[in-house]
Amino acid sequence: MPKIRTLNELTQLRESGFGRPWPRHGLKLLYWFANKFVDFDEDNAMCWRYDPERRLYGFHPFENRYDGNVQLLPDTGLDYYEVGNLGKPRANKLPKYVRRDYTGYHDDSNIDRVIVSVNDEYFDRVYVTEHCGESNYNPHGTYRITRGLIMILQDYEPEEFLNEMEI
Repeated sequence: MPKIRTLNELTQLRESGFGRPWPRHGLKLLYWFANKFVDFDEDNAMCWRYDPERRLYGFHPFENRYDGNVQLLPDTGLDYYEVGNLGKPRANKLPKYVRRDYTGYHDDSNIDRVIVSVNDEYFDRVYVTEHCGESNYNPHGTYRITRGLIMILQDYEPEEFLNEMEI
């Protein structure tokens, strides 16, 4: 498994190239996730507002299967869920600003995903990645997003964040 780079701040997210160029939707998806799906408890643990297991907004189990002899994400024993496939049932409930540039074709308008590992009522880890081909993910386009970066995203308005990311 390639080493997954961890993103702690906006400059690192911008430099990663995740969610760009247009018509990719990853930065909008990550912003939505941080602001509408995550809460922090008194211990700064990342809690969900909606259980991913309920499959709202197109959440569905992520099979961290082997591609060759390598898994995309660490095998932690926790369940993984992904969101961002705009063709999935219930993905039409994602906000319009996330779905706006989706063409419905096999192009870059639907390659970005947010993947989370869950532990009871908490998110253990948050990752962003890009889909490539029919069933694979780009290990070199996969990043871990820290709690701190999620908190930073919660301080922004959508347009302010996207301007900061130079979209």
